[in-house]
Amino acid sequence: MMDSIDGKVRLTSLAHGGGCGCKLAPAVLQDLLSGMPKAGPYEKLLVGTETGDDAAVWNLDGQTAIIATTDFFMPMVDDPRDFGRIAATNALSDIYAMGGRPIMALAIVGMPVNKLDAGSIRAILAGGAEVCGGAGIPVAGGHSIDCPEPVYGLAVIGTARVDRIRRNATAQPGDRLILTKALGVGVYSAAFKKDALSPDAYGELILSTTRLNSVGADLSEEPAVHAMTDVTGFGILGHGLEMARGSSATVAIEAGALPFLSQAGELARQGFVTGASHRNWQSYGADVALPDGLPDWKRHLLTDPQTSGGLLLAVDPAEAGRILLSIREAGYPAAADIGSIRRGEACLVVEDA
Repeated sequence: MMDSIDGKVRLTSLAHGGGCGCKLAPAVLQDLLSGMPKAGPYEKLLVGTETGDDAAVWNLDGQTAIIATTDFFMPMVDDPRDFGRIAATNALSDIYAMGGRPIMALAIVGMPVNKLDAGSIRAILAGGAEVCGGAGIPVAGGHSIDCPEPVYGLAVIGTARVDRIRRNATAQPGDRLILTKALGVGVYSAAFKKDALSPDAYGELILSTTRLNSVGADLSEEPAVHAMTDVTGFGILGHGLEMARGSSATVAIEAGALPFLSQAGELARQGFVTGASHRNWQSYGADVALPDGLPDWKRHLLTDPQTSGGLLLAVDPAEAGRILLSIREAGYPAAADIGSIRRGEACLVVEDA
C-alpha cells in the first residue's frame, strides 16, 4: 500500500490500527478495570460500569436522565472528511443505544501536526461537525493535542426520559434479537488497507458507517423493546455475550439469519481479517458455542470488529415482526431477526440455519 496519494500522506499509513479495531481486547479491558474502585453508592447513577453498557446515565430529577459517553479512534479510511464522519457517527451511537437523543458534543482531537497538513485536519473536523449538524446538535467545544498518530472522536451528552433508558442487561427469555445493520466492516477495513476493496464496496462501507443509529431513540418509546446495545469493536459475538451476561440468560444467534455487507464473506474467505478479530476470539471464545466444523473465515465474520455498527435489540416476540418492519422503513434495509434469548447459562450459542 502506498503511503501517499498525489503527494498527500494517507491517513491510514499514520496509524497502527483503525476504527473500533483499535479497542483494547475484551479480556485486557476487563483485567484493567477489575482493580478499579466501584463508582460508589450514588443513588442517581442509573448506569455505570457494572455491565459494560454503552454510556453512563444519571437520573437528573426523577423524570429526565443525562446520558454521557466518549468514543474516539484512529483512521480506517484515507479520506479525512469520511474519517471525521465515521468517528462522529460512531460516537453518537452510544447515546442512541441507550434510548436517548444527543444534545451536544465536544471534539477529541489528537493529530501529528508535523506529518499531516492543516487542510486534512480541518476536513476531519468538518466531517464530524457535518454529522453532528445532521443529528441536530452542535460541536460546542473540545480539546486537542499534538499526537504521534491521528485520533479523532467525540464526547457526547444526551438526554432521555428515565423510563425510556434501554440497557444491554435487561433482555428477557423468549425475546427475539434484531440487528439493524449488516456486519463486515472490519473485513472491509482490512481489505481497504491492502488496496483490495472495490470502489462499490467502499461506497457501501461509508454508507453503513455514516448512517446514524437515531432509530434507537424512537425504539426506546416501544415497551416491547426490552434491551438495546450497539455492535462495535467486540463484534456480534462479543456484544451479544455482554447482553447474555448482563441479562443472566443465553443468547442464541442463528448464523444463517445474520446480514453481511455484500462482499464480506468473499473477502473473509480470502483472508482479509483484522488483528482485533483474533484478539476478540481469544478473549471470549470460551463462552461461545459454535457449530461443529465452522470454517475459521466464518468465525472471523462473527468476531469482526464493527466500526459504527448497528443496534442489537431484544424484543418481545409478539411485537418483533412489526418492530423489524418499522426499522427497515426508517432507513435500515439490512435489519434482520437474528436469534433469541433463552433461559439458561449466561453464554452465547451460534446455531446453523
